Amino acid sequence: MSGARERDSMYVKDSELKNKTEPGTLYLVATPIGNLSDISERALKVLREVDFVAAEDTRNTGKLLSFFGISKPMVSYYQHNRAERGEAICRRLEAGEACALVTDAGTPAISDPGEELVKQCADRNIKVTFIPGACAAIAGLALSGLFTGRFAFEGFISGAKSERRARLSELSAEERTLILYEAPHHLRETLKDLYSAFGDRKIALCRELTKLNEEIIRTTLGKAVEYYGEIQPRGEYVIVIEGRREEDRFWASMTVAEHVRFYMDGGMTKNDAVKAVARDRGVKKNEIYMMVIEK
Repeated sequence: MSGARERDSMYVKDSELKNKTEPGTLYLVATPIGNLSDISERALKVLREVDFVAAEDTRNTGKLLSFFGISKPMVSYYQHNRAERGEAICRRLEAGEACALVTDAGTPAISDPGEELVKQCADRNIKVTFIPGACAAIAGLALSGLFTGRFAFEGFISGAKSERRARLSELSAEERTLILYEAPHHLRETLKDLYSAFGDRKIALCRELTKLNEEIIRTTLGKAVEYYGEIQPRGEYVIVIEGRREEDRFWASMTVAEHVRFYMDGGMTKNDAVKAVARDRGVKKNEIYMMVIEK
């Protein structure tokens, strides 16, 4: 019993030491993605004790801090000021201040400008540590009902039509479960492009995660296109798609020329279509070019 008490005592001491807010440290603090009860005690402790908070949107973070009775100096850190603001934050960290980096919701530095600040700190040997918490991608994957043992996170696919279709064509050969983010006003078009590139695979659409109107739709891409043809998308979405199966080789009965035409009919340029066919068939693109030219 004395040994057990000693181990418990050591654990408490180690925990207290680890939870001590240290000067000159950047804290990556995950915040709730919808339900404020999901914030951790450690996250609140760090937010109370750091010298300042770097936030994607100081208005949103100000509301979060105010809800928990925290008053803290804030600086904005977002996509368009990350270079100069990152330099200023690093200088303050090197001077001994502690900073908490937060995004609008979820885990900072994942599909988020904060990754650049972490790189800057790493290059300057500034200590960075992580306060775990909510992550929409992992929540969506866990709720999807699809295989979770191997997965790939893609975040937001490019909004440019040609770039998006080219990228989805590349991803169509991916055997791991895929996770995407999408805004409601782009969802319909993205689902159509996914269906065109992937065929009729299983999919989970996770909407408003942890919020009052949370909804998980487990269906297929074809049915999702039909459903959202009639229903207006609302809220932010995590899209989880099953990886490619052997039977997903939709092009098996096509000639090479027909395969190329399939992608061109979907909106790709001939060059991108040839690349997509080469990926599908596991050959060099020059071989596809020659076959198409000969035809």
